[in-house]
Amino acid sequence: MKFNAQEIAKLQTELTAAWHASPPAASGDGFTRLVQENHQRNFELWHEEDVARRDDLGSERVHQAKRAIDRFNQERNNFIEEMDKVLVAELKPAESGCPKNSETPGMIIDRLSIMALKEFHMREEAEREDASDEHRSNCSAKLARILHQRGDLTQSLSELVEAVTAGSRTFAVYYQFKMYNDPALNPQLYGGNK
Repeated sequence: MKFNAQEIAKLQTELTAAWHASPPAASGDGFTRLVQENHQRNFELWHEEDVARRDDLGSERVHQAKRAIDRFNQERNNFIEEMDKVLVAELKPAESGCPKNSETPGMIIDRLSIMALKEFHMREEAEREDASDEHRSNCSAKLARILHQRGDLTQSLSELVEAVTAGSRTFAVYYQFKMYNDPALNPQLYGGNK
């Protein structure tokens, strides 16, 4: 597997634009498919979060949005874990003897995904014709900061993978164990009206 952080960030940017023009659908194979599946969940999550904040749609639509948010968030975390499992198998990070990164490559890819969405939507605001000059100016400054942060994060991902490959850093798969979505672990779900 050829791992390229810049290509991952570029793919997320391209998918964000494409999915605003047509329904989102992950494609591809292997690790690329996992990156796309994770990004699709973030894309869907972003837009449901917007819906959940409206007060003109009625409580049923907001309830549906909250349920969708829970589902997309769980699936998003599942894909982070799957990406990390593939990277552990491929990179074979050291189990000891070097510093351990607290954030995994999958977690960083997920953050890059969210930043791709922020970039797209902040650019929309910076170019919004019906907004004030001050709004567009503020959003342009925020967009510049997002682009800078996203570049830094992409570089950090590259450096982490290089360090893991060289044996000077390591990481482990961190399982989220999201208890609130599991009927066997959430007392509100298994305890009923107690």
